[in-house]
Amino acid sequence: MKLSQLQIKLNEEKLSLIADRKGNIYTSKLHGIGPIINPMKEDMNYFQNAMVVDKVIGKATAMLLILSKVQYIYAYVLSEKAKEILDYYQIDYDYETLVPYIINRTKDGMCPMEKTVYDMTDLNEAYQALLSKQQELIKQ
Repeated sequence: MKLSQLQIKLNEEKLSLIADRKGNIYTSKLHGIGPIINPMKEDMNYFQNAMVVDKVIGKATAMLLILSKVQYIYAYVLSEKAKEILDYYQIDYDYETLVPYIINRTKDGMCPMEKTVYDMTDLNEAYQALLSKQQELIKQ
């Protein structure tokens, strides 16, 4: 699918994320890193060569997609740290709005996933830290 078709489908179906994996369309209505990290638990390269359209991309999501060998990312909202890491790894991307950081769901601070990887550049280290953080948050 073309980028514009993915964007239309994302908005019409009220999705949080849509990815074209060389003709295989993956969609999710989950929020946070779930739409990315969950399929990566089964296949680390799940998003290899994919075009991903996401409502919100922070550094955590960006690092997971880079690790999964994504080809292109379009974000409606992109954090400055996500932009830095995408540039560092030379990933092709576009966005609508750049924000200092992704806010948490209670809107009183930084997203816990973004905070977890804030100073990291190693993708595998970030993946392990995010898996741990996801488990920690599930238990709460």
